[in-house]
Amino acid sequence: MQYFVVMIDYGRRGREAIVDPEITRREVIARVASGEYKNISFIHEIADVAVDDITAEILAEAALPEIAATGADLQASRFDHARDLRKHEVV
Repeated sequence: MQYFVVMIDYGRRGREAIVDPEITRREVIARVASGEYKNISFIHEIADVAVDDITAEILAEAALPEIAATGADLQASRFDHARDLRKHEVV
């Protein structure tokens, strides 16, 4: 049997361990990525009699991909350039 334990830290209000034997690794990653699980202390994977701390792995997999800002920067630069040309054109 394999299941995951997600420990959520609420600060002064305490901690909560979320244990659901029917949740999969993919679902844990989806919940972390969506923000449903916040302030995570640790995530443990329990398989048979072994316990593994997989917090770093899950957080890395759940991280949103970095979107290159070059496309947005190029468009903004083009708009700025067009505005500057209009501003300095002879009337």
